Amino acid sequence: MKFEDIQIGQKFETKSYKMNKDEIISFALQFDPQYIHVDEEKAKQSRFKGIIASGLHTINVSFKLWTDLNVLGDNLIAGTGIDQLKFVRPVFPDDVLYVTTEVIKKQERKEDGEVTLLLLSFKNDGELVLKADISALVSK
Repeated sequence: MKFEDIQIGQKFETKSYKMNKDEIISFALQFDPQYIHVDEEKAKQSRFKGIIASGLHTINVSFKLWTDLNVLGDNLIAGTGIDQLKFVRPVFPDDVLYVTTEVIKKQERKEDGEVTLLLLSFKNDGELVLKADISALVSK
């Protein structure tokens, strides 16, 4: 979708993705090796009562779900930022996530435009787990 075709208020919803324990642990061992993500026995003693996904893993899955929609397609030039990132609730093994996005800002540039989306990640029960404003350059 080209910059001029994008409208403020446009909304999109992704498919879902089931988080599994092995992926949560594998991701965390490589990128966020805190006990609440990798040590089942110690995590059982935490306030979460078990392993939770790293917030970094959750944003990666969320962004992958959004990207898979291919809304911007070949008109995407590059990401420009992630603002107001909040990890609202923990994500546990077997939680099923989906993402909604809403276009909240458009800004003209010389050769292209910048689009900002409110990205919200939910569990299948509708509980919000993550929110962020993501921005990208989009060709005209």
